[in-house]
Amino acid sequence: MSAEAPLRIGVVCYPTVGGSGVVATEIALEAARRGHEVHLLSYDRPARLSRPAPGLRFHGVSVSAYPLFRYPPYDLALATRMLEVQEEANLDLFHVHYAIPHAVSAYLANAMGKGQLRWITTLHGTDITIVGADRAYMRPTRFALEQSAAVTAVSRFLADETQLMFGFREPLEVIPNFVDTARFKPGTAGRFYDRPDRERILVHASNLRPVKRVADIVRAFAIVASRVPARLRIAGDGPDREHALAVAADLGVADRVDALGSLSIDALEKLLADADLFLSASETESFGLSMLEAMSCGVPCVSTNVGGVSEVFGPTGRLVPLADPAAMAEAALSFLDDAAAHRAASAAARQRAVDEFEMSRVVERYFALYDRVVRAR
Repeated sequence: MSAEAPLRIGVVCYPTVGGSGVVATEIALEAARRGHEVHLLSYDRPARLSRPAPGLRFHGVSVSAYPLFRYPPYDLALATRMLEVQEEANLDLFHVHYAIPHAVSAYLANAMGKGQLRWITTLHGTDITIVGADRAYMRPTRFALEQSAAVTAVSRFLADETQLMFGFREPLEVIPNFVDTARFKPGTAGRFYDRPDRERILVHASNLRPVKRVADIVRAFAIVASRVPARLRIAGDGPDREHALAVAADLGVADRVDALGSLSIDALEKLLADADLFLSASETESFGLSMLEAMSCGVPCVSTNVGGVSEVFGPTGRLVPLADPAAMAEAALSFLDDAAAHRAASAAARQRAVDEFEMSRVVERYFALYDRVVRAR
């Protein structure tokens, strides 16, 4: 896409701190910085959209709480808002993140607008591995993908799952998540072997849903803390927060577990920059954006061996079996009880983030896809 021919792009995402909302917002911001006209749609202002951005306009999607509806029909409200924005701004294309409901809403908006819309669907994980696998959603998910001008997935694992579960035979491009390596970088406080108290700082960041198995992280941490000075900092909020804290109390480590709640991007950068290790115990993880942001800060990671995590780690981290906190603790201690091993893993993690997932390089692939879709039209 050239500077002489800026595009008008609509981006649809969830506003939460999960990877899909972060990636969608960062794409929108980068497109605006490059001179394109960007319209971002969601039911709330995305967490990463913390300040006004020239060239980017946010459109809230409001849903009426009509008593007849047990659950507000967000997909219908979104379809209407998408068509309104299309008619107002004459967009070249929409980029929707998540198949359900965003790609379905795009199809409905297109039908109401008599074929005005074209959209690209990016799959992030649970829209395929959990929601899409539900029989109630499988057929509309497959239909929405088939109607998309292009479909991308954030990992090869997710692309393969999509084709296996839905019999989806159209080309599906793998474009991984990315990280701003200039923002997420090693801090100046040093690691545990540089600090007088040698306390190890372990971090977990997520939306604390049951699939993240945060209690397993607390159990692994309790083993680590019984062997070396350590503190666990949990960033994010969600339904499993109180359960994780209750497990920490039962195991006698409540005074060493900090539940930080949802953090601004500046606070998250600071937290990761000065951490010693990142832990993930997820049941499924199609990519693992928080782990990539930790890697960019030179923080080694330990994760359950699920989904596309190995594609992110390469040779830099440790993979352990699902639901095995003892194995996770031993893997963590292999870094936290060996300064030389930690230094090597830290350098390797940072280098892999820079070489494989640097933001401008990956986002350029989305822009190239936009160009192909618009030219095909």
